[in-house]
Amino acid sequence: MANFSKSNVPQFSVEVYQNEYLPEGGREVNAIVTVTSTGGGTTGGVPLSGAAASPEHVPGRGPNAAVVIMVDCSGSMDYPPTKMRNARDATAAAIDTLRDGTSFAVVGGTHVAKEVYPGNGRLALADARTKAQAKEALRALSAGGGTAIGTWLRLTDRLLGAADVDIRHGILLTDGRNEHEAPEDLRAALDSCAGRFTCDARGVGTDWEVKEVTAIASALLGTADIVADPAGLAADFTQMMENAMGKEVADVALRLWTPVGVEIKFVKQVAPTVVDLTGRRTEAGPRAGDYPTGSWGDESRDYHVCVTVPQAGIGQEMLASRVSLILPDPSGGAPQTLSQGLVRAVWTEDMVASTSINPQVAHYTGQAELAQVIQQGLDARKSGDFDGATAKLGRAVQLASASGNEDTAKLLSKVVDVVDAATGTVRLKAKVADADEMTLETRSTKTVRVKK
Repeated sequence: MANFSKSNVPQFSVEVYQNEYLPEGGREVNAIVTVTSTGGGTTGGVPLSGAAASPEHVPGRGPNAAVVIMVDCSGSMDYPPTKMRNARDATAAAIDTLRDGTSFAVVGGTHVAKEVYPGNGRLALADARTKAQAKEALRALSAGGGTAIGTWLRLTDRLLGAADVDIRHGILLTDGRNEHEAPEDLRAALDSCAGRFTCDARGVGTDWEVKEVTAIASALLGTADIVADPAGLAADFTQMMENAMGKEVADVALRLWTPVGVEIKFVKQVAPTVVDLTGRRTEAGPRAGDYPTGSWGDESRDYHVCVTVPQAGIGQEMLASRVSLILPDPSGGAPQTLSQGLVRAVWTEDMVASTSINPQVAHYTGQAELAQVIQQGLDARKSGDFDGATAKLGRAVQLASASGNEDTAKLLSKVVDVVDAATGTVRLKAKVADADEMTLETRSTKTVRVKK
């Protein structure tokens, strides 16, 4: 384990779990990299050197942050009328949760994006007066029009981009499908916003598209979830805002350096959710690349790194990869290395050593497969391939049971009747509530940590 610590820097640590032993001819090296940040949002950290601290920032009280809340105001938010009221109440609860000194704005989203508060392309600074004004402005929110989420995101990006802050975050609520812009327009907006701010996305009710909402959260390194009952919005918004207020460090990257001849097969976040980062690499010098991880508070995440190494003889060993946590310097200087760990490869003729699978690697390989087979099973069910759906969801039940993922097991039990969890023997339920199926799909990527 390697650490980097200064008195004014939240402490990051990197731990590498792997079986470094390969048989003769073996080329694939797997490692689970656990990254932990402490001394941040809730335990008294202060911004990293080079971060722009505002006069309102109080050391140990969280970062210099800006948040924009995007509220769906399309016509469907009036069905039932309580949905719009719950959305207003939830937004008000989130505003109440803002720490004083946080920059914020509210955007109303239909087929166009409108500034609800404070307006004129600005952000407000949170205090008792501006919070009261923002909540008063919410009274004007009414439902009408279509849904074009890309326009909401682009307006949010413009508002956040004008703020001289460390942490930029969005919260997005929608109740319907993105029917008033082409899928490529939303994709282009996400590509434009990626790396500029993080965003949590929520679908309320059951008329929205799971893959759209989860794609938004994945692209912008946030969380996605369903709030099937609009009455639960206020509690969910409050929790999201509390989490946003706990972030201390933004734009941290996982940097992989590999020797000549080593190729990266994939890089995935595997806890608390599965997110494939392989395609998000940006080059960072000779044989090095950065993978975005977003904003951090006091938390721990796990990443699965898989590389292929050149063949070598028995008794040889090599550094397969060096994993570093990197924070860019906003002024353009050299980035800070927050922590570092090493992935190794050692060739041995000891068959027991070379064939044993590291428990962390085995666990997260199973969790990644679990997320995949749930998606495949639900897609098969929707397309009428009931045999395929039964096989995939049965495998999901088996994996959830074996790994102790009780939350996912409970969600699966609302879609299938479990005959034998150990063997994955299930029957598809004849009738499944839309909310139950959408909850399983939305939360399919949530994982459990390795049992200690």
